[in-house]
Amino acid sequence: MTRPRAASHRFVAQLSPELQETLEVIYSPLLDIQPTGAAIDLTGVRGLIFTSSNGVNIAARQVEDRELPVFCVGAATTEMAHRAGWQATNAGETSEALIGTLLQRRPESPLLHLRGEHVRGNIAQTLTQLGLSVRDQAIYDQRLLEFSPEARAALDGVGPVIAPLFSPRTARQFADLGAGNAPIWFAALSDAVAKPLETISFQDLRIAKRPESDAMCKTVEKLVKQVNRLEGQRDAL
Repeated sequence: MTRPRAASHRFVAQLSPELQETLEVIYSPLLDIQPTGAAIDLTGVRGLIFTSSNGVNIAARQVEDRELPVFCVGAATTEMAHRAGWQATNAGETSEALIGTLLQRRPESPLLHLRGEHVRGNIAQTLTQLGLSVRDQAIYDQRLLEFSPEARAALDGVGPVIAPLFSPRTARQFADLGAGNAPIWFAALSDAVAKPLETISFQDLRIAKRPESDAMCKTVEKLVKQVNRLEGQRDAL
């Protein structure tokens, strides 16, 4: 598991208990989420945008106003915002879908997108150019990490490795660090996440039907069953 540890634990907990019993889970976050420490400027803001649960967690420590409308990408981020006390709306499964939803609804503005230092695209700029005033503020950094010793040993071994990847930056870091000799099965959240993996060898790569946690769980479960079936066939030889 290459996500930050808390997110990785939440994801593994979504897998069926029967499936979890067949797995040895290795936690090796490739990103370290660190708050920038900057004070969040809510001057004139009429609503918030979150595109990750990291933004929600960090903003919840600073922002006391839970009356502001909140627009989120994805069910997991929306649920996290609900738990933090906001009346949050799931505005779509992707940033593009969120942009479309906000342009259709035209909420009171300006809105504030609270994001990480490293993002794909520019939601605030796009929406502002299309007539909905939005500014953004980076409130956390995503620092790249190396593989843990346990992960490196598994990747250099001979046993099968299943690696779920949730962001293009994490996938790029995985590829840059080198996959080793182990046979790898990848589950990617989207086409954009899968793209950096084209530079390394793997047994199979499956892309989730939707860029959501539930769809990723189903993708991983299919890979686990595929690997278990292949290993069973080898043991029978």
